[in-house]
Amino acid sequence: MDKVFSKKSILFGFLLVAFIIVFEIILARLGLPAWPAFMVMIFFFVVHEDVSLAPNILIGGLSGIVCVVLIREFMHFFGPSIGDEAAKLTFIGLFVYAIVLLKDALPYVFNSYAFMFFLVAAIASREPGQSPYVWMAVELVVGAVFIAGILGINRVVAAVLAEGEGESAGHP
Repeated sequence: MDKVFSKKSILFGFLLVAFIIVFEIILARLGLPAWPAFMVMIFFFVVHEDVSLAPNILIGGLSGIVCVVLIREFMHFFGPSIGDEAAKLTFIGLFVYAIVLLKDALPYVFNSYAFMFFLVAAIASREPGQSPYVWMAVELVVGAVFIAGILGINRVVAAVLAEGEGESAGHP
């Protein structure tokens, strides 16, 4: 039970929840969607906070959202000749194939994060008044802030726990 409710997990969880609430309020007040930044945060946790994979998440996420813009243009161009559904499926097929072919050559751009962001952005784009360009900005800027925030919270937790251990060992 100590592993589940460790001092580290309790303190980290408390600070993370506070961080999330603050940014949820800020983004809501600015009228900005939070989901692109939260997807960055989730993926950063999925990779166990491996900083070396942050560019893959951020750039891959951006490329996935860009594809929501590109698919519209692709459908506009090819839809009249092959039909909208065929154009949509062709684009998706080309995008997935590009991920398979280019994931090792351009891992920042073509990766699973790109595909997931494309999927979520495509679903979100069905709602009226949505802007993929705003999503791109939120994903890059606030997503990077979230990664930095997680790293900062980890440092704060480590410092607080180290200070607490020093005091419990008889050091002031």
